[in-house]
Amino acid sequence: MLNNVLETLEKNRIFRRKVEHIETLNPRKAEYGVVEDLPESIQKYLADSRIRLYQHQVQATQLIREGENVLITTPTASGKTLAFNLAIMEALSRDEEASALYIYPAKALANDQLSVLKHLETSCNIDFKPNIYDGDTPRDIRPWIKENSRLILTNPYMLHLILGWHHQWARFYRNLKYVVIDEAHHYRGVFGSNVAFLIRRLRRICNYYGSYPQFILSSATLANPEEFSGNLVGMNFQEVNQDTSPSGKKHFILYNPFAKWGDLSTHQETSNLFQLMVMNDMQTLCFTISRKMAELIAMWAKKELNQHKPELVDRITAYRSGYLASERRKIENDLKTGKLVGVTCTNALELGVDIGSLDGVIISGYPGTMISTWQQAGRAGRGENESLIIMVAFENALDQYLMKHPEFLFHKSHENAVIDLHNKKITHGHLLCATKELPLNIDDFERYFDTDYDTLEELRQEGIIKETGYGLAYAGRKDPAFSISLDQISSDHFKVFHDKRLMETMDRQHAYSEAHEGAVLINQGETYIVDSFNLPQRFINVKKMDVEYHTQALKNVEVSIVKELDKRIIGNFEVFFGEVKVTQDFYKYKTMIYGKTLSTHNLELPPLKYHTRGLWFTIPGMVADSLENIFTKKDAYAGSLHGAEHALISMFPLLVLCDRFDIGGLSTNYHPETGKATIFIYDAYEGGIGLSEKAVEVMEKLVEVTRDMVKSCQCSKGCPTCIYSPKCGNDNKPLHKNGTIFLLDAILKMIKGEKMDLPTESILEHPPHITGPVKTPTIGGEAYQEFENPQNLTNKGESFYFNGNHQEALKCFQKVIKMDETNLTAWKYRGMILEFQDDHQGAIRSFKRALKIHKDDDETFYYLAVSYYNNGCLKECKDTSEKLIKRRKDWDDAWCILAMSLQALGNEEGAVKAYQKALSINPLNEDAADNLNELLD
Repeated sequence: MLNNVLETLEKNRIFRRKVEHIETLNPRKAEYGVVEDLPESIQKYLADSRIRLYQHQVQATQLIREGENVLITTPTASGKTLAFNLAIMEALSRDEEASALYIYPAKALANDQLSVLKHLETSCNIDFKPNIYDGDTPRDIRPWIKENSRLILTNPYMLHLILGWHHQWARFYRNLKYVVIDEAHHYRGVFGSNVAFLIRRLRRICNYYGSYPQFILSSATLANPEEFSGNLVGMNFQEVNQDTSPSGKKHFILYNPFAKWGDLSTHQETSNLFQLMVMNDMQTLCFTISRKMAELIAMWAKKELNQHKPELVDRITAYRSGYLASERRKIENDLKTGKLVGVTCTNALELGVDIGSLDGVIISGYPGTMISTWQQAGRAGRGENESLIIMVAFENALDQYLMKHPEFLFHKSHENAVIDLHNKKITHGHLLCATKELPLNIDDFERYFDTDYDTLEELRQEGIIKETGYGLAYAGRKDPAFSISLDQISSDHFKVFHDKRLMETMDRQHAYSEAHEGAVLINQGETYIVDSFNLPQRFINVKKMDVEYHTQALKNVEVSIVKELDKRIIGNFEVFFGEVKVTQDFYKYKTMIYGKTLSTHNLELPPLKYHTRGLWFTIPGMVADSLENIFTKKDAYAGSLHGAEHALISMFPLLVLCDRFDIGGLSTNYHPETGKATIFIYDAYEGGIGLSEKAVEVMEKLVEVTRDMVKSCQCSKGCPTCIYSPKCGNDNKPLHKNGTIFLLDAILKMIKGEKMDLPTESILEHPPHITGPVKTPTIGGEAYQEFENPQNLTNKGESFYFNGNHQEALKCFQKVIKMDETNLTAWKYRGMILEFQDDHQGAIRSFKRALKIHKDDDETFYYLAVSYYNNGCLKECKDTSEKLIKRRKDWDDAWCILAMSLQALGNEEGAVKAYQKALSINPLNEDAADNLNELLD
């Protein structure tokens, strides 16, 4: 089982060259404790269930008993749920009127926990009638739930809508003792900032009915737990973070398809690893990046297993949102009971739905946060079972950085979760909801809403609220809760229709960039063409069409500084933070296939303007001129700034919980408001959501990890793994990798206060200002943009090669070599194709050229030896094989090609020994076995 898989990964040539790192996490013994004076029924339940409480569960129970708000941040499968259920069950048993509210971010979690709570109710003989109240709750039982249930499970979306009907819930709110917010780390960014105000509205209503509930948060590990919990709820918390549950040995493998010469995509590698684990009878959960990939990997695995182990075909399946609830429940139960041995899924199973103990987890692509990584990894090896986790990297900066720097994953604190309580649009919406729920007086405003009085004044002047004898009251006609989305800031929404059916909604920015007229829109894996874009009425019509091409909108970006709010001096480096105005002009779009532009079309859309918050810093003229002196190529300086901007944004999510698409950027070699070369990084949301502000706090670490990432990339001129951006508004032009490294090195030295070794000749600073109108040269708009580059062509060539289209593959690799003569992979593939075409001389020249680029590349040595043999250069084949074996004595194919050359040269005794050595390493080497048998016969 597990040992077989580990041995294969460590010794099999196909896999081992892609294993970047193996981290073995040692097992941990449980530490138990006892909660004194529990009610007899609960003590009996624990005894009958053979449950011994862990020390952290005891600690949480005691803190809840003492009236503290508690934040539990122990890992997945450590028993967090029982830690708070125990104290709440005790309270509900002692006070027959007491009630509790459980808030979950997903319906699946609420459904899972309902069965747990019903079992507790029966086992402990406590009558609290737990029920789910959400959009799926039948209307005919809703009144009964409001009148009778003492424990309600819901989600933020439903709570947002029903707070205005609090009078129907008066009994429940009057007796509310506990509010549990499970999986609290999901409440960050725009969603978290909205939920933070929702919780304040809930507290205000509870206080109105005379209750002051305790709050219990259950969360993954965070870098800023105290700050986060305070921002989310507005109260102080005691943290329980010491995990005392048992843990088996875990083997965590970082697997990089791009570590060396790779021949398969991340998805294909994932499928192979999934099959390897399933065929070794390891119950495995495979997390993928999309619903489509979950289905495809399951389909590929079934196809392969049908040939090798057909009995396993029906024991693997996909799991994703979009399935019927009954289907999802069946899959969850079949995993728990062992009927299923493998499941491919999206992050839908990342949350704490109970699916039992698994042997292994595959994480296909870094999930974007360390929190999600460890949540997914925690699905394997519950209890004291030994388990295996494999994270498969994509070819992007963040994934590749973690592959090369495993210490960041295993030995650093997790990210900062950001909640912003100062976004005016978010505050504006929740103030309207609050005034609709209850008249708002000054005391309530200051207690629950951390904002200035200008916001209230704006609402008053708009006539949306009015003064009454009880405070400010809502004066609008529509319920504001129905027009405020918890997931978005903007209320400027476009509706997308297909055959007169509403397919989705999107904000203006996404509509401009993804659903403009002529755009290819992808929805649930299907492709649609935008047929019409009605700007005044904000609706978009699409028609379904299967197309191979895709579209990218290009945009120009301008950023102007509205107000400087703060400045941080770190050594000799200054970084500024403040309000900025962003103007985005979507001026054209391209249709593309395989990175090649098919056509270009103009767009006529009014500029998109919004105010947000961002950071910016300038580059001293001394550094700029030194860079230009060293790198004299045209656009080297602009490309260095552009590369630094892209790279910094790509590493943002490593330190701040966000997606790179939550961040925008701009670099320019002269900005009229700073008078210098400047890089801006800003929140890509109206009003900002606190991301760039948090980045200012961790700026030195951000620059350090960014520099290390770019420096460690093996490319020569820049690629998607380092400085290319998937959403660049300028087609990733210009970019200059070495200049980017120089610039980031200089910034890091400034941060550390170190002396910079720069040219000493007199260097003129950029002029402090220039007269006349200035058009800021925008270099990096961070709009979505594909590109054609050596790496893109290499990927395309590999795809042609493995589909048997060698001629088209050769064309791609020839193009790559023209663009980058030092591209090892292109020379190697060129040699392999020429060898296949029996052009042995051409193949030998290609492999020799590859070895000039990387003289120690083992695979090139092997292919060169094969070409020598096929060309009749037997002595050269023997010499090359012997050189390879000095470094790779464990490579059976190397011994086999040596044996073949010895045999052809007449050294039969040496050939026999070499064949035998090959077979001792790999008994399944058919060439060695056949040749040896023929020789011995």
